[in-house]
Amino acid sequence: MAVPARTCGASRPGPARTACPWPGRGPRPCPGPWLPASGPARPLLLLLLPLLLLLLLAAPGASAYSFPQQHTMQHWARRLEQEIDGVMRIFGGVQQLREIYKDNRNLFEVQENEPQKLVEKVAGDIESLLDRKVQALKRLADAAENFQKAHRWQDNIKEEDIMYYDAKADAELDDPESEDVERGSKTSTLRLDFIEDPNFKNKVNYSYTAVQIPTDIYKGSTVILNELNWTEALENVFIENRRQDPTLLWQVFGSATGVTRYYPATPWRAPKKIDLYDVRRRPWYIQGASSPKDMVIIVDVSGSVSGLTLKLMKTSVCEMLDTLSDDDYVNVASFNEKAQPVSCFTHLVQANVRNKKVFKEAVQGMVAKGTTGYKAGFEYAFDQLQNSNITRANCNKMIMMFTDGGEDRVQDVFEKYNWPNRTVRVFTFSVGQHNYDVTPLQWMACTNKGYYFEIPSIGAIRINTQEYLDVLGRPMVLAGKEAKQVQWTNVYEDALGLGLVVTGTLPVFNLTQDGPGEKKNQLILGVMGIDVALNDIKRLTPNYTLGANGYVFAIDLNGYVLLHPNLKPQTTNFREPVTLDFLDAELEDENKEEIRRSMIDGNKGHKQIRTLVKSLDERYIDDVIRNYTWVPIRSTNYSLGLVLPPYSTFYLQANLSDQILQVKYFEFLLPSSFESEGHVFIAPREYCKDLNASDNNTEFLKNFIELMEKVTPDSKQCNNFLLHNLILDTGITQQLVERVWRDQDLNTYSLLAVFAATDGGITRIFPNKAAEDWTENPEPFNASFYRRSLDNHGYVFKPPHQDALLRPLELENDTVGVLVSTAVELSLGGRTLRPAVVGVKLDLEAWAEKFKVLASNRTHQEQPQKCGPSSHCEMDCEVNNEDLLCVLIDDGGFLVLSNQNHQWDQVGRFFSEVDANLMLALYNNSFYTRKESYDYQAACAPQPPGNLGAAPRGVFVPTIADFLNLAWWTSAAAWSLFQQLLYGLIYHSWFQADPAEAEGSPETRESSCVMKQTQYYFGTVNASYNAIIDCGNCSRLFHAQRLTNTNLLFVVAEKPLCSQCEAGRLLQKETHCPADGPEQCELVQRPRYRRGPHICFDYNATEDTSDCGRGASFPPSLGILVSLQLLLLLGLPPRPQLQVHTLAASHRL
Repeated sequence: MAVPARTCGASRPGPARTACPWPGRGPRPCPGPWLPASGPARPLLLLLLPLLLLLLLAAPGASAYSFPQQHTMQHWARRLEQEIDGVMRIFGGVQQLREIYKDNRNLFEVQENEPQKLVEKVAGDIESLLDRKVQALKRLADAAENFQKAHRWQDNIKEEDIMYYDAKADAELDDPESEDVERGSKTSTLRLDFIEDPNFKNKVNYSYTAVQIPTDIYKGSTVILNELNWTEALENVFIENRRQDPTLLWQVFGSATGVTRYYPATPWRAPKKIDLYDVRRRPWYIQGASSPKDMVIIVDVSGSVSGLTLKLMKTSVCEMLDTLSDDDYVNVASFNEKAQPVSCFTHLVQANVRNKKVFKEAVQGMVAKGTTGYKAGFEYAFDQLQNSNITRANCNKMIMMFTDGGEDRVQDVFEKYNWPNRTVRVFTFSVGQHNYDVTPLQWMACTNKGYYFEIPSIGAIRINTQEYLDVLGRPMVLAGKEAKQVQWTNVYEDALGLGLVVTGTLPVFNLTQDGPGEKKNQLILGVMGIDVALNDIKRLTPNYTLGANGYVFAIDLNGYVLLHPNLKPQTTNFREPVTLDFLDAELEDENKEEIRRSMIDGNKGHKQIRTLVKSLDERYIDDVIRNYTWVPIRSTNYSLGLVLPPYSTFYLQANLSDQILQVKYFEFLLPSSFESEGHVFIAPREYCKDLNASDNNTEFLKNFIELMEKVTPDSKQCNNFLLHNLILDTGITQQLVERVWRDQDLNTYSLLAVFAATDGGITRIFPNKAAEDWTENPEPFNASFYRRSLDNHGYVFKPPHQDALLRPLELENDTVGVLVSTAVELSLGGRTLRPAVVGVKLDLEAWAEKFKVLASNRTHQEQPQKCGPSSHCEMDCEVNNEDLLCVLIDDGGFLVLSNQNHQWDQVGRFFSEVDANLMLALYNNSFYTRKESYDYQAACAPQPPGNLGAAPRGVFVPTIADFLNLAWWTSAAAWSLFQQLLYGLIYHSWFQADPAEAEGSPETRESSCVMKQTQYYFGTVNASYNAIIDCGNCSRLFHAQRLTNTNLLFVVAEKPLCSQCEAGRLLQKETHCPADGPEQCELVQRPRYRRGPHICFDYNATEDTSDCGRGASFPPSLGILVSLQLLLLLGLPPRPQLQVHTLAASHRL
């Protein structure tokens, strides 16, 4: 929809006028004569005025008006087109380069990309890679179950009895306040030596495993020590797996007790804040430990829930949300007498990162009031779970209720909605310190196949909000082998620094029995995982045969990309998966929605579509044709796609068998040849295994030359395809210098440089000195000008990139230039391909002067005559530049050339920043179309805290009388308060706003955010067009016309006479979205298509539900309390040493 034009003010009263004074231009018709405010003729006349003006403009005898006529401006446009085409024909060398390729036809072959064969081969290779990891996973899971079954539980086990490498030991020894330093560690922690391994991007030890235990778990507890004891045997299996498959990366066992044992050993990457890592909250563990979930969280916000208890509930809900993955669905509601959703979500929504953020923010706004109404809360929850008209997980169904206690058991609600089948599990959480009878809460959980938990303080939140996973794992364990299926995760950031990975997961079950004839154990031991780095998968895809704009991608059942060239998260949070939807990685349209659905359904397919693509620098939009081909990757939840432009169906493969010719061409890579042959940049590709990479292209070229002096292009350690093509293109571009560039005088045509770039990785700049100002990427496939030239016919102009916030260009020493490039298209035996791009770099100042001359009334070299008030000639862009604005704008709306000298330093800026009024008119007249999209991978500077200087958050504050009362010191309230204080010393944010982090820490640099991007591209108008920007006495006439065979728009307009009518400014700059992108409340009403895992284990007739919960608090001791208080007074806060709360730990181990 067009942006509305600005509203003009009322015309001044007075007699009607036929002409307005126009300093320096002579009289002109006034676009806005005064008319009475009333009368039926006024609207009609106002509508006809612009038309009358245009008629006067076009009339041949309109001598009183000197704005150029349409045919004049069309003549100027043809002169501009001819000048550009002439320069490109002489210096671009497109035709000459075609001849050079044909002359060297014996040095290369034309190969074909067959999409179906390619995508099937890559899918097969990925399947083989992942299958090797699956076999290793199965060996580990089987071994773990056998080791645990054979293990004998030891009640009297001691820390000194266990030998293992504590991954956090080094960090803790460096921390004088660490638990082990304070208590005096009794564990026999191994001290290991490590070697740097590039595959892991870390220092590792291949002889041992490492153990990581969460900070809030006491590593000396009997449960943990027994866990360490039996998992030690996994070390040999890890080592044997690596022997069989040396490409294996991290092998990990995540225990249901929280212990992580991984191989190879490496020190833990402890954060600067407290280490909150718990394997049970990692995306891969959650996915492997249970089937998908439909969860409704209901929170009691009656009047009795206030202060500290309400704070505990809010934190508990947020922690509960973190246990959900993208395969789960959730909603959160609060209740007192009535129940209502806490957010704008009125039904279950996918538990993705953005939806969970909405919930977390909404939960903070809950206020306690009214009376408790369990019935209202449960009826709301059951209604949510019974809604079949929405997308949901359709597997485990559960209700999680947080309350401070109550007497109502709401049995009638359960009889109505859940009995006798009990398809919905109910988990109840008693929150805070209180004296209520918890029997009703226990009864609710036990009669509905759930579990009852107590959260007396903040220290119990993390453990008790994740233990429900053990209950959900029961049907999976009881299903036995049927449930032993490997699942592959979404993409996420590895906690040990491996980068982006996917993980294969396999649950590990407890196979023990309490005695002969006893029921089978139904607890999950943990999850086994093996990482696969995305880079290892990318290596299986074609590198450079697909051309600059061809690529391979893969998606999962959620539509999230596993592979995609646009998967580039600028900042990652290892606690969250990297979830970029295919339709957000590309510009969404109906065709891509159809392709995505077919891939999720596991189908094969092929489709040619016309679609929009965003340029690499994200400034332009191109309308292109692409061929999509896709197949499923068997034995996984992934699907693989291949995208090819029609011109990438074929590619060149060099065949340089003549070693003498190899040497000859190679010499043109030597810097000694640059002065005569032009400077050469080579793409920083992996030509050989021993080639040292460098971000400095001069250094990289030096490393390349040194290596080539030791090996030949046919060496087995080198990529022969890449090397032969590089050397061939070196020779071919040198011949272009010899035949075209060397004998031409660039200054005659005001050129700073000429250049050629090729698929083979060569960018040659002539003359050599021009390379000093060359800022384009030396990898042609990553250069915006190269990729856009391939996708567009004709000449593509690219002005220097300017940000509105930066200072203008410095026009000194003729170094500022405008690139003009075009693709070289070859037809060889009926096969068409585009192996190169050539172009010139225009001298900005000189071409701005030339532009004025070409858009003028000059016919020869005579001095131009200025049109005076009494003359009958038309104005032009040269002599009337005080009155007439003439510009060239590219297809993205960026200024390329102007006849206004003061605008030369604004070349490269979005034109709305130069002339907002005129750019808005061009947009409203359909010369430009706007495309808005969202970048979900952006990084933003942290926002300043909004609550600095605010009072501490509400906590219970005892009175002086309380402190003097001995009974208070032994009460639950005192015990709870001390826990809050202790945890508050660790979790600063519990009490107050976090102080600013140390400068340079990751927390203060950047965080992930959503940015709104707006690009403009040419609309449907192709013809010459005259129009008026109607604004009373400030109205302006303008003419716009596309230049043939270019991406330029030629615009001639009257300069604004006044600034009374401020135009709405079109924005092109990327902007931050405080609400995290498009409105989530609207998006969930039209969810994108997805499929959950094809297996679901949520019911087993043999499940024993008798273990359904108990209190988790431990009795306070006066001695302990006094000791803790003394430690507080001395300023030596101990870290919490909570006992591990497990579900029937004795049965697990």
